[in-house]
Amino acid sequence: MIIVFAKAPVPGEAKTRLIARLGAWGAARLQLQLTRHALALARAARCGPVELHLARRHSLFRHARLQRGADLGRRMLHAFRSAKRPLLLVGSDCPVLDPKEMRRAWRYLRAGYDAVIAPAEDGGYALIGLRRPLPELFRDIEWGSDGVYAETAARLAPYRWRALRAVWDVDRPADLERLRSLRVPLARLRGVPRCAYSRARSGGWGRT
Repeated sequence: MIIVFAKAPVPGEAKTRLIARLGAWGAARLQLQLTRHALALARAARCGPVELHLARRHSLFRHARLQRGADLGRRMLHAFRSAKRPLLLVGSDCPVLDPKEMRRAWRYLRAGYDAVIAPAEDGGYALIGLRRPLPELFRDIEWGSDGVYAETAARLAPYRWRALRAVWDVDRPADLERLRSLRVPLARLRGVPRCAYSRARSGGWGRT
């Protein structure tokens, strides 16, 4: 099973580091595009059912589940405790984390590894897979810092685990240029008619 963790594409709340470059609506639209793309990649991996878990409810993702917990670590731990296992949990911000890498992670777990992680260049990680919940991986972590992966790797020392190749995510203005350089044009990631955004500007998009 794969769970895609994402923020809701709400203007002013999504991709806040990119608002200065894209504007609040542009940043939210990018969040929507990336989330839909992440779901498509997860389905293409064919590792079982795929679910979207949002930080808050959103009208464009009516079937998404709601993340539960006071911080990111608790929300991820809740997902691992409540879902079928083994489980891969991926973020929505990494368009280069392809189905092949997800299947590789899945094979490690099926082969008996306790955990698998895809580190991110910014010091976090874009994917974490577990055969069973390991609460110590999600407690007292400074989420959003550049030490998340290193701290998690240190805590995994007693376990049998593997790391995938390092990937980059879309978080800062410089990442937009890398995103445009992908072979898959950004326009193909949209998947939502322009009229949806027109309705949104009149008050429909972003309501929860």
